[in-house]
Amino acid sequence: MVVTGANRGLGLELARQCAADGDTVLLGSRDLAAGERAAAELTTAALTTAELTAEGLTAAGSPGRLLPVRLDVTDADGLRAVATTVRDQLGRVDVLVNNAAVHYDTWQNAANADLGVVREALETNVVGAWLTTQAFLPLLRRSRHPRIVMVSSEGGSLASMGGGIPAYHVSKAALNALTRTLAGDLEREGILVNAVCPGWTATDMGGPGGRPVSQGAASIRYAMDLPDGGPTGTFTRDGRPVPW
Repeated sequence: MVVTGANRGLGLELARQCAADGDTVLLGSRDLAAGERAAAELTTAALTTAELTAEGLTAAGSPGRLLPVRLDVTDADGLRAVATTVRDQLGRVDVLVNNAAVHYDTWQNAANADLGVVREALETNVVGAWLTTQAFLPLLRRSRHPRIVMVSSEGGSLASMGGGIPAYHVSKAALNALTRTLAGDLEREGILVNAVCPGWTATDMGGPGGRPVSQGAASIRYAMDLPDGGPTGTFTRDGRPVPW
């Protein structure tokens, strides 16, 4: 499986949980050194790390469960290069979790928003997820149980959206639209595409006071673990529908 934005917060916890369960996890981060540090912190007797390079998969002893890899979701060429290496070394991708996100912009509103911040949010939160999906889609098609999960937010729900945090609101709403569109396009291939709101979680972006990251990660895993023929094009939190 591939997790973007996995060097901290929800992505890191998700990588930890899945690796502990025996999955091979590509721990993607824009800064490879940060990803390597994060993976090293998670390493235990039951969790080994490895390095995925163009020359091959290397590890001390058996193949690793956590594979730190540089993944900048705004770099189309870099994404394709990683996908090629994964194809050559691992053969397929079963799950793609588009988790990378920027700008919870509580300091501005739509009327006076810095549109540079808005563009950055759209580039990472929407176009980045789109680029990443396109890069890894050929490898997902090699899987018998392909899943794509968009880590969204109720902040992107048109049903409950109000003022404030415009870059975040608009980009997450657009990510939800991308989820629905991809789900419709890929349904005949058996690729399930769903959006998940992990809830207000105590991460660097969410801030203190939220629920534990383990609960947010569990919410994401619901969409990862759906059975074949399960729902697609849904928006859930803890397995329950969130209004679009």
